[in-house]
Amino acid sequence: MHAIEILAAALVAFETLILFAGVVSRYVVHQPLTWSDELASILFLWLAMFGAVVAYARAEHMRMGALVARLGPQGRAFFDALALAVGIAFLALIFYPAFDYARDEIDITTPALEIPNIWRAAALPVGIALMLVMAALRFTRRHRPRDLLLAVMLIAVIAAALIFAKPLLTLIGNYKLVVFFVLLVGACVLAAVPIAFAFGIGTFAYLALTTHTPWSVVVSRMDEGMSHIILLSVPLFVFLGLLIEITGMARAMVDFLASLLGHVRGGLSFVLLGAMYLVSGISGSKAADMAAVAPVLFPAMKARGESGGRLVALLASTGAMTETIPPSLVLITIGSVTGVSIAALFTGGLLPALVLTLALAALVWWTAGRNEAAGTQRAAPSAIARAFIVALPGLALPFLIRAAVVEGVATATEVSTIGIGYAFAYGILAAVIFRQRIEWARLWPVLVETAALSGAILFIIGAATAMAWALTQSGFSRDLAANMGRLPGGAAGFMAVSIAAFVVLGSVLEGIPAIVLFGPLLFPIARQLGIHEVHYAMVVILAMGIGLFAPPFGVGYYAACAIGRVDPAAGIRPIWPFLCALLAGLVLVAAVPWISVGFL
Repeated sequence: MHAIEILAAALVAFETLILFAGVVSRYVVHQPLTWSDELASILFLWLAMFGAVVAYARAEHMRMGALVARLGPQGRAFFDALALAVGIAFLALIFYPAFDYARDEIDITTPALEIPNIWRAAALPVGIALMLVMAALRFTRRHRPRDLLLAVMLIAVIAAALIFAKPLLTLIGNYKLVVFFVLLVGACVLAAVPIAFAFGIGTFAYLALTTHTPWSVVVSRMDEGMSHIILLSVPLFVFLGLLIEITGMARAMVDFLASLLGHVRGGLSFVLLGAMYLVSGISGSKAADMAAVAPVLFPAMKARGESGGRLVALLASTGAMTETIPPSLVLITIGSVTGVSIAALFTGGLLPALVLTLALAALVWWTAGRNEAAGTQRAAPSAIARAFIVALPGLALPFLIRAAVVEGVATATEVSTIGIGYAFAYGILAAVIFRQRIEWARLWPVLVETAALSGAILFIIGAATAMAWALTQSGFSRDLAANMGRLPGGAAGFMAVSIAAFVVLGSVLEGIPAIVLFGPLLFPIARQLGIHEVHYAMVVILAMGIGLFAPPFGVGYYAACAIGRVDPAAGIRPIWPFLCALLAGLVLVAAVPWISVGFL
């Protein structure tokens, strides 16, 4: 495991250097490296698979565990064994197709490096084999034999029932999609099976039992979903988000906002809103955003009389409202699966998030008198000026990232490397000039954490891409488009149904898999109805954000509770007014397209 972590972390660092070298060679030296993108793409698949292995060994693949968490110890132990058994079943089923797929790539030569494409495709069977090894070790060491036996028996019974039901599945036509993609996948998700494996087992079962499609198609679709060059920005932006915490850039911005507003009643709540808005524009990862801001502000806010429940409610709400701030990973995913310009998405996402920020700020202002004690002393102008000077590099970084993409200095994939270099330079200068203590020892664990989180995200995208392809081949997308096009109310009715649907999808599937599944299906319908694709993207992203952070199913809400170290039960009642404010802001964004497209 240690060796795999070293490889995964080294790949994150090497990918950063390759892409940064590509930017410098093209924009500074004017001699482009023709092989840099191709090498980065080859190594990217290895990074995704090694990262998925690390995440699997750490049990960090995304899952919806809210229901299982309510069970007793024995119930949780059984469902944990069941989730592991389902994962082993899926990995075992696709191992040989992955091996076969990689072997077929040996005759394909890459255009720039002129090497067999098996050097890239071999990452799939190697990664699957390593996950099988990790799963087998966990299976034998961490679970009771009784739970394992019951889990295997349950899987065998369901598999036998589906096999014997093949004639019936043929007769019911496309209603069989309900069996595989609603009942089977839904049951796996609710049973806390990692979302990627739930999607994968449902897709594999559907194709194997109802079609004559070769099993290797599942692997090829996963490869296509995970290998999109735009998605290479995912690990790099995750790394950037963690790096700004190490270098103290996030704390500097929070300290500056606190010096401006910390003395007013409710001021630290406004600081939390502003800090999340600014930090989200840098990291692209909501977990990294909350982890960077909450530990800085929560102690002071509690000292002023704020309850832990209200704090975590506000933190979760700010996480929901910042989903459209570039370089959000959801924005990048939408651009990769729908073809919408990422530069346009980066430009269009700032104002919708500001509208929701103002909605939350209005609620904070209205309730501050009852929830926060008297403020502290006003900071001296000299202290504010010094805090501004220290925070200025961090405040400038979101604008630097956006300008680099819009002006063509770097692609959406490469721009994160500029931010990483900028953050390193800031850390060095802060240590030398401002005598700040930079925790450089955390750099290696951060690289490993980046690989693990990225692998978990990309494995979901791969499985969701295979599932979306199966749904498309079944004719579901055509039927969905026809039904959505006949909704009463035209574009307004379609937008209302989309908001409701993506709030639900965001709470169950999280943003990225929901977008990969339904983005290619619904965006063409929006275009046919005359809805601007950037406007539609902002609406569905914000709707998914509300669902992601809404209890009891929203995974983001529990992440906020974990970061704030607050019991989830304490925040359920305080969060609803904030969610209502977010919903009001979302309705305004949906009703006024200019908010999303006015600056394009």
